[in-house]
Amino acid sequence: MVREALLETAPRRVKAGRDGHRLRYASIDVDGLPIDVHGQQPGSQYNGHYHSRIYHPIVASIAETGDLVDLRLREGNVHSADGALEFVVSVVEGVEKKPCQVASVRIDAGFPEGKLLAGMEGRRTPYVARVRNNAVLDRMAEPYLVRPVGRPPKEPRTWFYEMTYQAGSWSRPRRVVLVVMERPGELFLHHFWLITSWSREEMDGDALLELYRERGTAEGYYGELKSVLDPALSSSPRQKSHYRGEVPQKRTAPGDAFAQNEVILLLNALAYNVMHAARALMEAASGEGWSLMRLRERVLRVAARVLVHGRRATLVVGKAPARLWHALWSQLITWRYAEA
Repeated sequence: MVREALLETAPRRVKAGRDGHRLRYASIDVDGLPIDVHGQQPGSQYNGHYHSRIYHPIVASIAETGDLVDLRLREGNVHSADGALEFVVSVVEGVEKKPCQVASVRIDAGFPEGKLLAGMEGRRTPYVARVRNNAVLDRMAEPYLVRPVGRPPKEPRTWFYEMTYQAGSWSRPRRVVLVVMERPGELFLHHFWLITSWSREEMDGDALLELYRERGTAEGYYGELKSVLDPALSSSPRQKSHYRGEVPQKRTAPGDAFAQNEVILLLNALAYNVMHAARALMEAASGEGWSLMRLRERVLRVAARVLVHGRRATLVVGKAPARLWHALWSQLITWRYAEA
C-alpha cells in the first residue's frame, strides 16, 4: 500500500504542474542507498565497500521531477545489481503508465551486468551506465590516452572514442564510449567508459556524457533523504523486557522485523516526496533555491501555539514563518485547481 502511494505522488505532481498532461520523456535514476544501522537488525550485514554495518536498499527516482518512485530494502552485503532487473522493469512499467510516455534509465558502474542490460534491451528501454575499468578496457583505452600535438589550452578538454566491448558474462558486444579528459596543470589524462543502448546517430558521445552527468542531481536528492529525514531502521525481533520502566503486562509475538524496516523506509521516502513537493512550491513562490534542510527549519519546524475557541482551532506562528506559509499555500491552491 505504501509502495503504491509512493509511485502515485510523482504523476500527481507532474500533471498538476502541466495542466493535467504527462511528460513525453523521463529519465529514471537507479542507485544503491546504504543505510547505516547500529545493532543486529535482521538482514543487516557488514559491507566491506562502505566499511560499516548497513542495509543496502535499491532506489529509483524521476530525474525531471526529483520524486522517488520506488525503493526496496535489501540485505547489507548484496551486490549493487542484486534484484535490479525485476526492480528496474517494474519501475519503468509503472512510470510509463502514469508520469510519462517513454522512460530511459541511468545507472551507476555497479549495475551493468548481462541480465539487466539484456532485460532493458528486450523491452526497448534506452539506458546509459558507467562501466568499471578492468584490464581489457585499460588495454583498449591505452592507444587513445595521448594529447594532440601543440600547446594545451588553459580550459579543460574532453575527447570521445566509439568502440564495442563484450564482457565475459555478456551475451553479445555492446556500444561503449571512451571519455578522455584533460585537466589543466595535471600530468596524466583521466578516462572512463560509458555503455549505452542508444546508437551514435541517436546520441553522440558529448550528449551521452551530458545526460549521464545529470545523475549527480539524483545523488544529491538521495543524500537529502539520508541527512534530513535520517531513517532509523531499528526494528528487531527481540521483545522489550521493560516499557517505560515497567514490565509489560501483555507481550505480542515478534513480527517480521525486516518487513517492518522496509515499511519504515518506504514511509520515509513518501515523506521525502511530500517535502520535495513543498520545496518545489517554495521555489516557485520565492524564485530561489530551497534545500530540504531549509524547508524543515524555516517552514515546518517553527514555534507555534494553538488557540481553541468554540468550534475553531487557530494555529498562531510568527510573522516570518507566516509569510512563508502564505506563499506555500497560495502555490498549493494553484496545483489543486490544475489537478482538478
